[in-house]
Amino acid sequence: MHNPERNFMHPAALDPRRWIVLAILSGSLLLISMDTTILNVAFPSLVGDLQPSAVQQLWIIDVYALALSGLLVTAGALGDRWGRKRLLMAGFGLFSVASLMAVFATEGWHVIAARALLGVGGAAIMPSTLSILRSVFTDAKERAFALAVWAAVFGGGMAFGPVVGGLLVQDHGWHSAFLLNLPVAALIVAAGLRYLPESRSAHSTGAWDWWGVGQSIVGMLALAGGIKQLGKSGVADPLPFALLVLAAVALTVFVRRQLHRDNPLLQVRLFAKPAFSVAATAIFLPMVGMGAILFLVTQWFQYGQGYTPLEAGLRLLPAPLALICASMVAPTLMQRFAIRHVLGAGLVVLAVGMALPWTFQQFTDLGYPAFAAALTVMGLGAGIATTVASVTLISAAPADEVSSAAAIEETCYELGSAMGVAILGSTAAALYRGNLPALDLDGPSAAAVRDSVGEAAHTAERLGGTVGQALLDAASQAYTLAITPAFLMAGGLAIAAAATTWALIPRDLQPTENH
Repeated sequence: MHNPERNFMHPAALDPRRWIVLAILSGSLLLISMDTTILNVAFPSLVGDLQPSAVQQLWIIDVYALALSGLLVTAGALGDRWGRKRLLMAGFGLFSVASLMAVFATEGWHVIAARALLGVGGAAIMPSTLSILRSVFTDAKERAFALAVWAAVFGGGMAFGPVVGGLLVQDHGWHSAFLLNLPVAALIVAAGLRYLPESRSAHSTGAWDWWGVGQSIVGMLALAGGIKQLGKSGVADPLPFALLVLAAVALTVFVRRQLHRDNPLLQVRLFAKPAFSVAATAIFLPMVGMGAILFLVTQWFQYGQGYTPLEAGLRLLPAPLALICASMVAPTLMQRFAIRHVLGAGLVVLAVGMALPWTFQQFTDLGYPAFAAALTVMGLGAGIATTVASVTLISAAPADEVSSAAAIEETCYELGSAMGVAILGSTAAALYRGNLPALDLDGPSAAAVRDSVGEAAHTAERLGGTVGQALLDAASQAYTLAITPAFLMAGGLAIAAAATTWALIPRDLQPTENH
């Protein structure tokens, strides 16, 4: 086996399999990231077929992210001890079983169980991809490029999910969104068993911290659940606040426990490094905005503009295409300019893209060209910002602590997106209700229209004729006026992340140094 510590002196010691490994890990990540958004376009078809209750619908949407975010920390620590390749292969086994469960589902709760198991499998896969990547790419510049590919695949996969989902669902029904996982998982497992190296952390010894596992899972589940519940029920409901208090208590106890253990599940001391904490912030805050915007724009395309799922997915393409291009350029920019300036500039570009729809709205009626321009600029900014933040965050962590860094990074992605949908999505929903004109409808119909633009579209379809069209036009206009202020708020979060970057990242930071 090669000695990573001698790679700087002996470049020939670089792992000859590393580019094959990168391809396998990219395929793994693409599948997981697409699965977080592919259900957005398959969901209406699924609901029409299985007729799940309103509560079941909420769980179908939420349980994947809850299971994933709740288990990331535990999965990262388990991979350090049990073997990252072994955990990755086990994760794909769970992912395949869960996909089969969903394909053969005949009741709403079958899909809920399948989505929960998909989240468990995803939690096993995601930290392993970054940990294996960090252990294989020991040359600093190559590692920066590999992490850029990782960031491009992750961001692009989330945005390509609706496109692929639209193509599949339109011709083959909602089952095909889950069936896609099976051949991809089989191919990745076959290649992974042959080419992926096994790796563990030398410091993961001693008794397994079961108390820490429990505290982490309870805290993360309560945090993610509280954020999501806050978006659904608003501030009048005490449940989300009870969950957030439980999360604060459990996670505080967890952090204090980890600080006093010789072999912690999570290296929380990583946050003491300014580069690490700023990079985590530069992922989390923009993801709050991006998560909300992708959700709101998809709704606007389908309900406000009447596009089919496939048409809506295709109209999102400017964002992932721009993101992929920008991610590939980011490592070169990092070599030529100070890290703080590249990251800060990427966040500012992202903020500009987020603010464009609101700006256009002040002068003209919004149409797709305005959103296409905004999505393109957002993709460019997000590609640069997330790539530089990922490289900085992973490089700031010693090799034996990379699983903790990976778990933290992916938690920032998951919780940021969930918080965006909850908070900014709720803001847009409140503005939508405020923008609706007086409705000449019966009580239940009026309540449904005020509930969401999706319900308004269904009600308009049921009413039909000129009455239905007038209702759809009014709801679409109200929703268009509602979402652009939320975009502007998202841009403010990206500006806050940029200000943090310029204030706290050292001027001479070079995150591509070997550790």
